Amino acid sequence: MQTGLIVWFIFINVVAYLVMSDDKRRAQQRRDRTPERTLFLLAFIGGALGVWIAMYRKRHKTKHVSFTIGIPLLVFLNAVLYGYFLQ
Repeated sequence: MQTGLIVWFIFINVVAYLVMSDDKRRAQQRRDRTPERTLFLLAFIGGALGVWIAMYRKRHKTKHVSFTIGIPLLVFLNAVLYGYFLQ
């Protein structure tokens, strides 16, 4: 189970980072965007670290209070849950 969880952690965080990066690119091109709900869902199901890294590397959604507070809280929640299940 630990190996599967580690694979999931890597996979979901890479996906979350790529989706967040794509949303930034779409914002710059003034195209249809990824709903914030989707970004939060990715963070909630384990990809919070990927979203958080993309937020600051791409400078995207950093002025939204829901993201500046919500994503770090989800990073903490993800860390607690991953830590629990990896013991």
